[in-house]
Amino acid sequence: MTRKLRLGVVGVGYFGQFHAEKYHQMPEVELVGLADIDCSRSQEIARRFNTNAFYHYEDLYDKVDAVSIAVPTPIHYQVTKDFFHRGIDVLLEKPITATLREADELIDMAEKKQLVFQVGHQERFNAALMALEGSLADPMFIESHRLSPFLQRAAGVDVVLDLMIHDIQIILSMVDSPIQSIQAVGVPIVSPYLDIANARIEFENGCIANVTASRVSREKMRKIRIFQPTAYFSIDYVSQRITVLSKDGKGRKPIFPGVFAEDIKIAKNDPLESEINSFVERIKDRKKPLISGLDGKKALEVALRITDQIQRNIERRKTSGGLMA
Repeated sequence: MTRKLRLGVVGVGYFGQFHAEKYHQMPEVELVGLADIDCSRSQEIARRFNTNAFYHYEDLYDKVDAVSIAVPTPIHYQVTKDFFHRGIDVLLEKPITATLREADELIDMAEKKQLVFQVGHQERFNAALMALEGSLADPMFIESHRLSPFLQRAAGVDVVLDLMIHDIQIILSMVDSPIQSIQAVGVPIVSPYLDIANARIEFENGCIANVTASRVSREKMRKIRIFQPTAYFSIDYVSQRITVLSKDGKGRKPIFPGVFAEDIKIAKNDPLESEINSFVERIKDRKKPLISGLDGKKALEVALRITDQIQRNIERRKTSGGLMA
């Protein structure tokens, strides 16, 4: 009988605990241990899922086939690199790294060692988005809104890397064209970092994406709308619903002359569970993950361009007296 895959989790804060929960529930996986510098936290989560708690992630090296890494972004690079050195597959929470140079090094290392390197953009596994696969044809305008109440867990990173990067990665997967230009604005509200941001991304093929992210909203919203010559799609990630408007009236109800609407029935899923299942399958079959290291790097590159432009705009306004210093 083939033995169970040995999995571990490094960092069991807000996201890491859910990775541990999913592995614990999988019959083909043995959750062999959790590592976190907060000993009381790792022990608490380890007791919950009947596994071992470690203070040093190095203690997992000879015990695991693969790990989920959900540590603060500034140490993504070093922790992932250390596991790659020992031939261990990695599912790394987004954003991939803090810099593009670090991302390139990890991608290169994983390729040379033929390791599975998956980046944790779990929204790509949302049932509503996955149900749209095969329906997109030359999108020309995309508008997304990702709004959340403020959570203390995200206080150490700006809203672009915290929230908007999900939609950046999704949009890049939809539009097969280089980016021509980016215009962006944003402001800090309750933290030292950007808490609200908007970006207008223009692609060389003429497609335009308007992306808004906020973590100071009273209500949670996760929506994207895609317009193309033949149809308009509206996706609600939270309710996992798709509405399609098109000129095809077959089986659809008219909303005005020549345009018909349909709500697509979807079997809802747990995106993180689907992401974890996909990672485990990639460990087994050694195929390319849905969101590879290169995909994660491309999303990071656009996110950094957006934050850089916002910061330069803020500095210009301060210099010209448009903002209070």
